[in-house]
Amino acid sequence: MTGDALAACPGRALAHDPGALDGAPLRGEWGPVLALYECWSTDPDVRHRGSSGGVTTALAAHAVTSGRATGALQVQADPGDPLRNVTVRNTTYATITAATGSRYSPASPCERLDLVEQAEGRTVFVGKPCDVAATRRAAELRPVLDSKLDVTIAIFCAGTPSTAATEKLVRRLGTDPADVVSVDYRGEGWPGLFRVRGTDGEVRSMSYAESWGGTLTKHRQWRCLVCPDHTGEFADLSVGDPWYREIGADEPGRSLVVVRTEAGRAALMSALADGALAGEPLPLDRLPQSQPGLAATRGAVWGRVLTMALMGLKVPRYRHMPAFRLWWDLPLRGKVTSVGGTYRRARERGLRRPEVAAR
Repeated sequence: MTGDALAACPGRALAHDPGALDGAPLRGEWGPVLALYECWSTDPDVRHRGSSGGVTTALAAHAVTSGRATGALQVQADPGDPLRNVTVRNTTYATITAATGSRYSPASPCERLDLVEQAEGRTVFVGKPCDVAATRRAAELRPVLDSKLDVTIAIFCAGTPSTAATEKLVRRLGTDPADVVSVDYRGEGWPGLFRVRGTDGEVRSMSYAESWGGTLTKHRQWRCLVCPDHTGEFADLSVGDPWYREIGADEPGRSLVVVRTEAGRAALMSALADGALAGEPLPLDRLPQSQPGLAATRGAVWGRVLTMALMGLKVPRYRHMPAFRLWWDLPLRGKVTSVGGTYRRARERGLRRPEVAAR
């Protein structure tokens, strides 16, 4: 990796501007936060198919139907290989909403930023926190890209599992990966099931807790384990699950929406005013209450990066992103694991050797 790609890579360096988090709520540990909402799509089909209320889809679609943007850069299942992903620039309500749903497998929307630069009009960008951070940095380096970007929307992320992890789940359900017609990681309810449709027409499924907690989370790439941004701190809007309360078995989906910039606030208010979304503001403390695991993960990252540095490994450079306090707030076991576990995994994975990209 060289040139602009290296300069924009959030795996190499990530930083808020000096003073950007001065006076920020929640001690700045969740990045810039101007407001917090709980929302859902008013389109019943999008809300049902979405991972948590279809909010990201509704925001992207509204940007296009309102005329503010002419397209949305999104990730969706590759029609020729449904276990893998493809990046597309969708330009209609139908195509944008067809991409609804989480994809817990490798995806790289930044590889098609050329579609944003070449398009007429502006484009909404939807991606993981690292994707948004990279796009923001790339826009600083490429004026044409900067002029063509509309709002950026980040989806809360606990890490990206490998394609091999999806194949493992498919086989556990008794389906040959070569016979898969479609894979849904969530949706059709909240949070929904991991579902596989085979060429025989049969749909096999397992719970979200079993698929994510039992298999997918164990196959995340190392880069994700040393990432401090799991909630899209560099986006205009960030979207995730509101796990601050028990969710009923048949409850329709809802999402937290974190407003991080004034551009993001304007986009959200417009979608609410036009009826593309319904929702209400929440007190800011609902954010850490909804995602306590992500706060703990960020704290562990501080210990992991420190351990890597002490081992003489190359480490990412993070600036103006509070992490030590979160590490200090971890229980003793968490502190020890963030150091000792990192040392063990670094040796087991051979991190002194160049990493091979996960499939």
